[in-house]
Amino acid sequence: MTAATGVHLVPVRAAHRIDEPALAGYLRPLLPGFEGGFRIEQFQGGQSNPTYCLTTPAGRYVLRKKPPGTLLASAHAVDREFRVMRALAGSDVPVPAVRVLCEDTDVIGQAFYVMDFVEGRIFEDPRLPGCTAADRARIYDDMNRVLAALHAIDPAEVGLEGFGRPHGYMARQISRWSQQYRASAVDDVPAMNSLMDWLAERAPDVADETAIAHGDYRPGNLLIHPTEARIIGVLDWELSTLGHPLADLAYNCQIYHLGARYPGPAMARADLAGMPSEADYLAAYCRRTGRDGIADWPVFLAFSFFRGAAIGAGVYRRGLDGNAADAQALERGALYKLFAEIGWDIAQGRAAAFL
Repeated sequence: MTAATGVHLVPVRAAHRIDEPALAGYLRPLLPGFEGGFRIEQFQGGQSNPTYCLTTPAGRYVLRKKPPGTLLASAHAVDREFRVMRALAGSDVPVPAVRVLCEDTDVIGQAFYVMDFVEGRIFEDPRLPGCTAADRARIYDDMNRVLAALHAIDPAEVGLEGFGRPHGYMARQISRWSQQYRASAVDDVPAMNSLMDWLAERAPDVADETAIAHGDYRPGNLLIHPTEARIIGVLDWELSTLGHPLADLAYNCQIYHLGARYPGPAMARADLAGMPSEADYLAAYCRRTGRDGIADWPVFLAFSFFRGAAIGAGVYRRGLDGNAADAQALERGALYKLFAEIGWDIAQGRAAAFL
């Protein structure tokens, strides 16, 4: 990862400081470079698991750990991130090599894992600012290709047959995130309440499918080659599971439904030159996965915004409590209300793709 595009290295936040001698003592027999001193910095960005850059004489590593404080049940599962990335090594889905998983909370206070540092570019803005139209088109096509490749992997063939339940993903997720949203105890949002009820009624009618699902597949979690328009790493697997591939695809397509409500400067079509339309993006995915089309697309889209709203509410709560991974957690987490409103608009047929 690089500090040049999208993500920046900053001094470690006070709430996320690590016992450096304890960490060095633990890693010294496991990885080269920890015999002497090392420098630790924090990646600014990301709203869940604090992520650090460890610079040693032997090279750089990336450490991800659970945040401090009281956590929601099943959240911040760094062990799941480690497991899925290790399973996908050598597949058509590029991932950094993972090196060490530590589940002993006595070492630095929380579970963590260490992976290789890979030099590349990260674009938090899905418009990929600074890219030419041709490169934007190539990156979006490669994003589509990698997602289709992930969904084509047989979980059992890579040792992930027990990574999640094989059936009933949509119903379970709606129930789980409804509970997580309520547990976050944030401001009541009527659109979210309506959306939860609407999805709970429709989930049983959705055709069941199972694949390895990333759960947070978007440009901000993709590492792009330093000079070429191709993906060299898929990051942040915290929400990965065995899930419905179309829910994964719908989340990836949220950008098409934010439009003028995109958080930040208003989106203009000129900013998106080279980016495929949603229809073309879906057609490419269907072609790569052998589908004739996608039924119940509005249900999957509405679900993606519902889940995003529930996650955002958790980020907002951690910001209020002072233990968020990002200093901008309150500002970004507050977008949960916007996501709930967009999801409810989609459910009611009041929203169409921007591009």
